[in-house]
Amino acid sequence: MIVLLDTTVLIDVLRARLNRRHLLAELVENGHTLSTAAINIGEVYAGIRQGEETKTEAFLSSLDCYPLTAIVARRAGSLKSSWAQKGQTLSLADMIVAATALEHGLTLMTDNRKDFPIRELNFYPLA
Repeated sequence: MIVLLDTTVLIDVLRARLNRRHLLAELVENGHTLSTAAINIGEVYAGIRQGEETKTEAFLSSLDCYPLTAIVARRAGSLKSSWAQKGQTLSLADMIVAATALEHGLTLMTDNRKDFPIRELNFYPLA
């Protein structure tokens, strides 16, 4: 299984919250691959604290990173538009993450499932 880590999970790991480091280490030990989307890296760096640069770079560079492609961008825009027509405003960044997961058949790990109401998404169960 390839797990796509959303920004909330990345920050939890970097700030040693919710035992996320242990969870991810177990996943790797069991043969799973950890990844993230390029947009998530941007979000992490947007909120980086002074002194966190080295550990942030070390952690993020250990992950497979999925770029924003034209195919993913079109799908993300379509998702955002279709939900807007239903009266629900979703962020473009979240729809890029969702589209990345859908296009590549990834399992999304996030603490914000409410931001991803797309039935086709496969979520990693977090307690």
